[in-house]
Amino acid sequence: MSDLREAAMNSKAWPFEEARRVLKRYEKAPPEKGHVLFETGYGPSGLPHIGTFGEVLRTTMIRRAFETISDIPTRLICFSDDLDGMRKVPGNVPDREMLAEHLQKPLTSVPDPFGTHESFGAHNNAMLRRFLDTFGFEYEFVSATEFYRSGQFDEVLLRAASAYDDIMKIMLKSLREERQQTYSIFLPIHPETGRVLYVPMKHVDGARGEITFDDEQGREWTLPVTGGRVKLQWKPDFGARWAALGVDFEMYGKDHSTNTPIYDGICRALGVRPPEHFTYELFLDESGQKISKSSGNGISIDEWLRYASTESLSYFMYQKPKTAKRLHFDVIPKAVDEYHQQLRAYAGQDAAQRAANPVHHIHNGDVPESRMVVPFSMLLNLASVSAAHDKETLWGFIRRYAPEASAETHPDLDAAAGGAVRYYEDFVAPTKVYRAPTDLEREALTDLRDQLAAYDGPTDDEALQSIVYAVGRDRFDPLRDWFKALYEVLLGASQGPRFGGFIALYGIEETVALIDRALAGELA
Repeated sequence: MSDLREAAMNSKAWPFEEARRVLKRYEKAPPEKGHVLFETGYGPSGLPHIGTFGEVLRTTMIRRAFETISDIPTRLICFSDDLDGMRKVPGNVPDREMLAEHLQKPLTSVPDPFGTHESFGAHNNAMLRRFLDTFGFEYEFVSATEFYRSGQFDEVLLRAASAYDDIMKIMLKSLREERQQTYSIFLPIHPETGRVLYVPMKHVDGARGEITFDDEQGREWTLPVTGGRVKLQWKPDFGARWAALGVDFEMYGKDHSTNTPIYDGICRALGVRPPEHFTYELFLDESGQKISKSSGNGISIDEWLRYASTESLSYFMYQKPKTAKRLHFDVIPKAVDEYHQQLRAYAGQDAAQRAANPVHHIHNGDVPESRMVVPFSMLLNLASVSAAHDKETLWGFIRRYAPEASAETHPDLDAAAGGAVRYYEDFVAPTKVYRAPTDLEREALTDLRDQLAAYDGPTDDEALQSIVYAVGRDRFDPLRDWFKALYEVLLGASQGPRFGGFIALYGIEETVALIDRALAGELA
């Protein structure tokens, strides 16, 4: 057994913990289907969003962790529920009046308002696939429409008809009395209008695999449950899909957690062992409200990537998936810097430490070297004090601080410099508030200014930090009040970088001039 596999078998990193649960399913015998199947689901009523990214990314991390501890082949299916009826017209698409004429039709039977694909469902599926391909995910795409109409689902649908009463018992316990009167696990697709019908069943013939119902005009119809003429309600569909595909693992948000016994019960009623599940906490916006596609709160993937790398977003997604997290712009700088801290640490870690390091899971063990010789938070402060409007301004300081660095040799630093300027202009500049120093702070700043002006030692982070520390040590208790003063008086921010490192990057003469401006009242 390799060192990494041995470490992975004991690691407390959540992808390995989940991978071991999946492996335990097959401790007695390998899967008859010849592989372990991971699945993620997608509702194509709208465009992919940051939650879609997080779900596929996290599932991929568990899949890769499983491949570290087992030689059983794996597959990942991304399943699109595109046979669902269009319940409402989205607000962010063209030709909404046309779409309104097709309400309740399956998304793959609704014309594409963008005019680029054969249906609205096909358009949104293409957006999803392009989205997943952009991030390099390895997956197989499955369309519910194709799954139902091709006959791949027929065997399980016939079983569902045979077990109709048992499945209905599972469902009815979860419904209000009024809903119980008309509920059916089957939704017929009207042979004439093509609309998905929410109507009660007059009869379900389990032996023949047929349902009988009245449509909205009171006409009686009998349809086979096979061939895409009938679809399942979404909760039964969840469990039946697990049974049909032989799914071994699926994760979903906390809002699904109360339905887990329903999904599992339906899967068992169809004669198949339910998969392992992983329930993750939802993301919150800056106000602590749940992020929603329809309300557009929080932050999108494109917005994140305007300021930082995909890897920093992956790092954010990796952290504590069972804890609700604020997903807003102010988390980006911290995520970038922590990601690079973990990259730098990885090279010197043993197998157990690497197995627990987020970057191992982000890069599937092929971890690159960090070339970020300046932290993102420091770049932000540099952009702030220099009023930079392009990354070349920052490179002027970076080259003096790290002469060996260039955009060609340090592409991650170059990208971060551009992101830092954009972040500064969008978020920092509008909120900067400088204040005048107190008498004690003025005395300390004057002392710091004089010591820096007289300094003739190396431009070294630690040496400069020692000067800053010594100036504040005898004047401030607690010492953090001194650093808080530096940030608020000199940077117009409530928090900031390790100040010795900032001076080394910005320049000693430049810092002296900055202090002079603050003491002269030019900043506040």
